[in-house]
Amino acid sequence: MKRREFFKNSSLLGLGAFFLGAESLKSNTIREEFRHKKTKNIIFMVSDGMSSGTLAMSDIYSKRILGKPSAWLGAYQDDLMQRGLMDMASKTSIVTDSAAASSSWGGGHRVPNGNLNIGAKGEEYEPILQKFKKAGKKVGCVTTVPITHATPAGFCVNIKSRSDQAVIAEKYATLDFDVMMGGGQKYFDPKSRKDKKDMYAVFTKKGYHVAKNKSEMLKAQPNQKLLGVFTEDSLPYSVDAKTLGTDKTTPNLLDLTQKAIEQMKSHSNGFVLQVEAGKVDWAAHGNDFAALLFDQLMFDSCVNHVLDFAKKDGNTLVVITSDHGNANPGLVYGKGVDPLFDNTVSIKHSNDWILQGIRTDATEKEIIDRLYENSGNMKISTEHAKEIIAYYKDVQAEDGIYNPKHLPFQLLSKMQYGHFHVGWNSMNHTSDYTELAMYGPGSEHMKSFMRNDQMHNFLLKVAEVDMLNKA
Repeated sequence: MKRREFFKNSSLLGLGAFFLGAESLKSNTIREEFRHKKTKNIIFMVSDGMSSGTLAMSDIYSKRILGKPSAWLGAYQDDLMQRGLMDMASKTSIVTDSAAASSSWGGGHRVPNGNLNIGAKGEEYEPILQKFKKAGKKVGCVTTVPITHATPAGFCVNIKSRSDQAVIAEKYATLDFDVMMGGGQKYFDPKSRKDKKDMYAVFTKKGYHVAKNKSEMLKAQPNQKLLGVFTEDSLPYSVDAKTLGTDKTTPNLLDLTQKAIEQMKSHSNGFVLQVEAGKVDWAAHGNDFAALLFDQLMFDSCVNHVLDFAKKDGNTLVVITSDHGNANPGLVYGKGVDPLFDNTVSIKHSNDWILQGIRTDATEKEIIDRLYENSGNMKISTEHAKEIIAYYKDVQAEDGIYNPKHLPFQLLSKMQYGHFHVGWNSMNHTSDYTELAMYGPGSEHMKSFMRNDQMHNFLLKVAEVDMLNKA
């Protein structure tokens, strides 16, 4: 199908602008700007598990503390991007997991939670990055969680269970993709894999530059295939990396995004890149306010960089969204909420880092001091300190009390409420219609409300890769 035939009805979009007022006129002017440009590159950006409250709090922090709007909402304020909502339900539930969510975009079909591009009856749907690679584009993914995790994998592979990350690493080696970077060394390192297979050696043999730290990543030459796996599991939370100085050796999401674009931008047939802030979701699961806020702000810095690139390039479609909500955090009305929220400027560490460092024999004073020094000068009572001590002594777990599943995240977040006035709905995914934004050629065809499984065909068609759309 020809692009002009598929979008022939969209030629009428600009006709109503005269009657819709100044704002609509401006919006349609933006649409006209891209109407005759080619969608050569696509950068698909996902803040995993981002509820609307997360987006709002990052913008409020940016305005109050940094003195400027966030890049994402600032682009809305400037009428730079098209804006809409997306229904992210899976095949089996109105509340999706990340595997089914990414698969809906990656394979163009809703699948059961936990599956990666495998339907309820075993149907296999060809992932979108495989299609773009066949069409001659360079492709890649970067993330702050293991590169084998659900969201990048949903754009790349077919597998029944998202948990088989060692197998996903093997599948990646067969795809000849151009850039794959994140955490997850335990799925590549022979010392950690059960089968003792050296996946680093496999990728090296296939011509990849393999990087295990920031300096090795930066040595990769443009157009060279690049595998970057920088930590055993996930990358550090942004707030921890800044305080500990690990950002000197371990790249952050902005570093990964910049390098990925640099590796692929000169390709004559263009590129497709997925960028994921995966630990926004992890922080929401832990009701970990500092981790959530500063990882969202890091994602926003990537939005800023990507939009700058797209403006200069002129042929890049930017898609910015989330795969689902998580925990629905937000600032709650009450006396002093403004200055209480401003306490965030003094935060040094995530709750995850704080709780991982509490000994089972810690004293009340040690806990009070640890929280005061690292959680925005928060003062807890002796009674609260006793509650935390009791939690560590009472938990019995074969996989260890320092497994994040067993740490007292919810207990600590409730104590922090009076210090930051941030409330939480739960510790799990929610059924939010997710925020959807687009900039660049192709964005003029975006609907203001989409089903998640419509995104697959949309991306293929605006990039004129219709011939591969056989899933």
